[in-house]
Amino acid sequence: MPHLDRRTLSLLGLAALMPPRAFAQGAYPSRPIRLIIGFPPSAASDICGRLFAEYAAPILGQQFVPENKPGAGSSIAAQYVARAAPDGYTLFVPALSTLTNELASPKPAFDMSKDFAAVALLASLAIVLVVNPATGVRSISDLVALAKAKPGQVLYASVGAGSLPHLCGVMFAQRAGIDLVHVPYPGSPQGVIDVVAGRITMMFAPASGIVGQVAAGKLIAVATAADNRPVALPDVPTMAEAGMPDFDTSLWLGLLAPAGTPRPIVDKLADAANKAMHTPAAVETLRKQGYEPLDAGPDAFAAFIRSEMTRWSQVAKSAT
Repeated sequence: MPHLDRRTLSLLGLAALMPPRAFAQGAYPSRPIRLIIGFPPSAASDICGRLFAEYAAPILGQQFVPENKPGAGSSIAAQYVARAAPDGYTLFVPALSTLTNELASPKPAFDMSKDFAAVALLASLAIVLVVNPATGVRSISDLVALAKAKPGQVLYASVGAGSLPHLCGVMFAQRAGIDLVHVPYPGSPQGVIDVVAGRITMMFAPASGIVGQVAAGKLIAVATAADNRPVALPDVPTMAEAGMPDFDTSLWLGLLAPAGTPRPIVDKLADAANKAMHTPAAVETLRKQGYEPLDAGPDAFAAFIRSEMTRWSQVAKSAT
């Protein structure tokens, strides 16, 4: 056994008393990071999450491994991450639908403001009201007239009860004084497919999932539920321009870690997220699909989550 002097023994003794995380923090990340996504492939959070993973990997020097865990409007994925080790190696891509699902559930499986450490807002995405061309609907007034002529026969798709597309439909029906029938799907791609096929009349869909279909004439974009027209759909009016003001329901997407994740790790991830989502190539890709990159770090994102919970609480309760 090699000789160890008193100083070395003393240092080893101190090391034994220090928590393992103290060493891990300095080396973070030292292995691939799992990125849990609560919706199926090609859904809005999947596209955004994978783009973040692509551009953040070289910044942090480690690979991100995206994993889709769809179900219950992303609640299954949220619960999974909330129970994960708070070491920065299991992250979650939440969407506004994650929050609205929590608010709409009588017994939510997680608390978005307490079970997670807010890392960063990644992007916002316009929600677009689309219809099948065969309906003859070309405007908000056309759609309202159709619903009034066929009460209880106009179907609208969503990504699950309590999701943002569902609540958009609830708000729209309440504001217009019409009766719509909600049809939930596991993800927006499946709902869009049935609107294109004519099995469903309409959907408030993420822009990323309908830009190509609108360009091909397979869907009619009636209005965008945002304050401004998205770059990807410059000819589509906002809901306000179409005659229904105060209907800004843009979908936001962010990055969360389990509660208790050390702040130095959270800050490092937040810095990487900001840089990744604002690289010129990432911005170009985002905007082509209707996204806008956002910039909000841990504290700003945490405050934003609290404000969104207040904003959507009443709408979510009315939908249950």
